[in-house]
Amino acid sequence: MKLKVLIADDEPLARERLRFLLSSYEEIEICGECRNGREVVAALKERRYDVLFLDIQMPGRDGFEIIEQVGSVNMPITVFVTAHNHYAVKAFEVHALDYLTKPVEPERLRAALLRVTERIASRTALVNQEQLKSVLAVLNNGATERKEYPRRLVVHNGTRDSFVGVEDIEWIEAADYYSCLHVGPKNFMFRETIKQLAETLDPGKFVRVHRSAIVNINHVREILREGRNEGWVVLSNGHRLKMSKVGWQNLLATSQK
Repeated sequence: MKLKVLIADDEPLARERLRFLLSSYEEIEICGECRNGREVVAALKERRYDVLFLDIQMPGRDGFEIIEQVGSVNMPITVFVTAHNHYAVKAFEVHALDYLTKPVEPERLRAALLRVTERIASRTALVNQEQLKSVLAVLNNGATERKEYPRRLVVHNGTRDSFVGVEDIEWIEAADYYSCLHVGPKNFMFRETIKQLAETLDPGKFVRVHRSAIVNINHVREILREGRNEGWVVLSNGHRLKMSKVGWQNLLATSQK
């Protein structure tokens, strides 16, 4: 599968050179180009990219402002491309994978792409390992045993991968193509939709009480009803979550099992 690439630079010649250099790589598919910070933010909201070649100094918003607005956990693998080398330290502080100076040299670009493929391979290996463990557990328990559900989730954040215990998740909040995992005082952005998580997690423990929220029933303290169609779920930490009529029915049905 080809890597989807977005090029962001306000200089037409710089975009053209990078596009020319990347054209020699069969595994690369250039899916878009941006001339300023506003276009970059809009492009990242519109579709998913694997790699972003990002100029630092651009009209509208610079590269660091783009990452701040979009959020580092929502960014694709980012390679900064700039005419100035004094931004290098700050670039790695915001979890950029690499830092290329203009004019970009073919050998230096090749090294950056090698790092990109290594990062993607590392992420894929972690996911595959977890999936393999789940599959083997099901096979070892036999076809008559109940379905095995994940006991932890791997959350990617720049150069850091965090393991989140499923039992520790208090509730899950919808965030477009992501889901926000609420674990005590910490929040983790997980790259799956709330619909996908509702189908992945144990339905005997995690109930979708609203189109934008899933709760861990072990952390539910009480239910507050408002009229016939809506209400609230109160968690053990006192936090309230909106609950729909269907969500209330699902929660009651699960609690009675």
